[in-house]
Amino acid sequence: MMEVAKREAAAAFGNDEVYLEKLVRRARHVEVQVLGDTHGNLVHLFERDCSVQRRNQKVVERAPAPYMEEATRRKLCESALRLARAANYSHAGTVEYLMDVDTGKYYFIEVNPRIQVEHTVTEQVTGVDIVKAQIRVTEGARVGDDDSFIPLQQDITLKGHALQCRVTTEDPENNFTPDYGKIAVYRSAAGFGIRLDAGTAYAGAVITPYYDSLLVKVTSWGHTPDEAAARMDRALREFRVRGLSTNLQFLENVIAHPLFRSGE
Repeated sequence: MMEVAKREAAAAFGNDEVYLEKLVRRARHVEVQVLGDTHGNLVHLFERDCSVQRRNQKVVERAPAPYMEEATRRKLCESALRLARAANYSHAGTVEYLMDVDTGKYYFIEVNPRIQVEHTVTEQVTGVDIVKAQIRVTEGARVGDDDSFIPLQQDITLKGHALQCRVTTEDPENNFTPDYGKIAVYRSAAGFGIRLDAGTAYAGAVITPYYDSLLVKVTSWGHTPDEAAARMDRALREFRVRGLSTNLQFLENVIAHPLFRSGE
């Protein structure tokens, strides 16, 4: 196979060099949120698990990873900080890894040099407003300043568990084809431990085929992973969206699945 790959590379590019990538058969997708100022100071906001995906697109995200051992967490987060320091990184960024389920080893994938859709779960468990922190960094604030909104590393702790579901206007029974049209009825969830991030989600809103099908992000918080999942289950059932298809029932099935609840 190596010789075939080298011949194809030489024929296509005039260079027969090839990359060898490690195969991780049973992988978890784990990422570390980092924040840095423009004065060389960096902190991490612990990790998120983004393993629940469909077609390599994240569907449900958790913080912290419910299966993560403390020693592995420290090593993983320090790895992300070393990378960010080497790049003289500032503002928000996400260092992403694949973690081998069988060995517990983790392997670098990429850095997303921006805020991500799933940043809400990190905000819920750390209390750090990542968007506001980025604005203050741009204005020159330092990590640890009272008005920087970025605490020192020793002051950043995990408080409970959070998970996020992406409610989309997709039809799970029709191969997740995006649906569009006018929302006839819209009622969202509410209550303690529930956060909603939405833009065009309201009765009368017109959903077009020209943009992403994301309707609203739902984030739940709880003292334990089970409590966060139970609150999410309740929130998803409270939604009422009429006029077009959504993935709400699909998300309910994911959250209720025993393998999801167990962290497997």
